Amino acid sequence: MSKLDLSLSNLDLLFPDDFSEEKKAEAKTIFLKELALSAHRFYGGKIMTFPKAGIYGFNWFNIWYTPGVSSVSTAIRDNNDASYEFSNRGNLVAVVTDSTRVLGDGDCTPPGGLGVMEGKAFLMKYLGGIDAVALCMNSYNSKGEHDPDKIIDFVKMVEPSFGAVNLEDISQPNCYKVLDTLREVCDIPVWHDDAQGTGCVTVAGLINALKVADKSIDKVRIVLMGAGASNTTIARLILKAGADPAKMTIFDSKGGLHKGREDIKSDPAYYRKWELCEATNPDKIKDIETAMKDSDVLIALSSPGPDTVKQEWIRSMAKKPIVFACSNPVPEIYPFAAKEAGAYVVATGRGDFPNQVNNSIGFPGILKGALLARARKITDEMALASSYSIAEFAAKKGIHPERIMPSMDETEVFAEEAADVAMEAVKNGVAGIKVERDDVYKTTLRDINETRAIIDILMKKEFIKKPDIRLLENALKKAIDSVK
Repeated sequence: MSKLDLSLSNLDLLFPDDFSEEKKAEAKTIFLKELALSAHRFYGGKIMTFPKAGIYGFNWFNIWYTPGVSSVSTAIRDNNDASYEFSNRGNLVAVVTDSTRVLGDGDCTPPGGLGVMEGKAFLMKYLGGIDAVALCMNSYNSKGEHDPDKIIDFVKMVEPSFGAVNLEDISQPNCYKVLDTLREVCDIPVWHDDAQGTGCVTVAGLINALKVADKSIDKVRIVLMGAGASNTTIARLILKAGADPAKMTIFDSKGGLHKGREDIKSDPAYYRKWELCEATNPDKIKDIETAMKDSDVLIALSSPGPDTVKQEWIRSMAKKPIVFACSNPVPEIYPFAAKEAGAYVVATGRGDFPNQVNNSIGFPGILKGALLARARKITDEMALASSYSIAEFAAKKGIHPERIMPSMDETEVFAEEAADVAMEAVKNGVAGIKVERDDVYKTTLRDINETRAIIDILMKKEFIKKPDIRLLENALKKAIDSVK
């Protein structure tokens, strides 16, 4: 227990030396889950609302509220865009979910998504200097079914309060209709982070993985395992980035996607999957074992592992194979097992392994850039601009098989992303105001640094209480006992 400290910087050293790599990985997962429960209970969640304006005397209440604030209401009434100047709307994101696809846990009931949505708001503030509100809504209709129109109506109703909307953890096929409809009918950007966010960071990781493996995106054979919102969007963005659709094969729980999949064609709700059926896998490969032979890249976002992806599949791949096993909380195959099977580059969605390919490196910068440009939507071109921005940032600092992505503590990456996304919004004609790249970069960096300075002050003054080390010790003991 002596190795345990609040920084959690030494996770790999916490467990007995006789634990195998697999046991350590399993124990880490249990430890983090147990600690999450006790830490969330200790703090009562992780987000609160706090004023950004000062009180210099009690008459200031007459300015921040009535009678003075009446002039603000009428100014916004006469020009709705003034809401971005007179309120926090321009830096405020709604994190909306119906909690039907929470991480790897499925339908968690509407309030079950609060932990993740508060977490998203936490990361937006700390990594992007963005304020966010967790909104878990009930999407049941009178038949007891989850109705995408309920989510669409909900977002349209709350739109006037926010500068952007981050959709999260909505099950397919509802997620497709919700995103595509709201992107068109709303005057603010609506972003689905499970789909577009995962797509952006995965493409960024792939760009650099191909660089270190000395391979070209238009020549590699790519297998995608899983055909949910994440992988279908990843596939679309990879194709847009230059991949050959004839060399791409995608698998869902029933086999390969191709033009013969009448079950997908017959269900209009799965139109995004059918688009990929028409575009990819011309040989109509049905099983993943066949597709994996001589393939260059595997991107798995399917069922949590650790044995979902088999070592023999990796052994059958081409030279210097690239494996992304990004299911959370447990990857489809652990990195050490993939490396043992011959993988040259391995990425997961977890920060306790090398090469974390996780939305958290993307959405804070992407949304900040969209907000500062007052973008009406986030186009696919803006999403790809963030991918190239992330990849280039990492490449400038040096990439190799164990480092293809920036880490979350490299603050400048979020400012670079924001600036590149904002410029692409201007280029695409969806920006509400004209902005300069340098201004977006500086504003983003300032907001991030101010946020962190405030949090540091609150921690030093103990307004944010330090958790008792016993919370960590109890979680560690449970983890070790569970896998012995």
